Amino acid sequence: YDTFRDMFERFSKEAGKKQYLIPYFIAAHPGTRDEDMLNLALWLKKYDFRADQVQAFYPSPMATATAMYYSGKNPLRRVTYKSDGVATPKSPEQRRLHKAFLRYHDPANWPLLREALKKMGRADLIGNAEHQLIPAQQPASEKQDYQAPRRKNSQTAHVRRTQKGKILTQHTGLPPRDDGSRGANTRNRKPVKKR
Repeated sequence: YDTFRDMFERFSKEAGKKQYLIPYFIAAHPGTRDEDMLNLALWLKKYDFRADQVQAFYPSPMATATAMYYSGKNPLRRVTYKSDGVATPKSPEQRRLHKAFLRYHDPANWPLLREALKKMGRADLIGNAEHQLIPAQQPASEKQDYQAPRRKNSQTAHVRRTQKGKILTQHTGLPPRDDGSRGANTRNRKPVKKR
């Protein structure tokens, strides 16, 4: 990656272009072990990457990774009944852990990561030193202060709906009527003619 990044920056500068590398990572990809995700988390910390949105692998048709996911074998090599298996994170717990490794900076993930690091025999990565992945203690406040940037200034629909003194309509959270009608819409309605 370092070599590619250096070449990318050099050639972009020579071409007079302002281009950026944006790494894209998928959690729980077939062939990925917990140790691989730990190494990736350490790499992300080294380069100060903080993934805000992380996608977990989801099998899709016609993809080699999907064949790996369902067969547990590597289809890029000759597949026989004696072929070595490929680690495939399928359990919700393991998929959650892989996602947590990519979001190592989020305090909500620290308890899960602490437990996993201890099980992996890597308790040396728990603490406040530069080389350690996560702190030994949760933040002092009970409430988790971290919020994703895209959610910082937004409120949940429930909070928006339940504010005192706010008038509700069916567009802002009022449930549909019992008879299924939506109510009168007079905005684009033609006037009724008398006969």
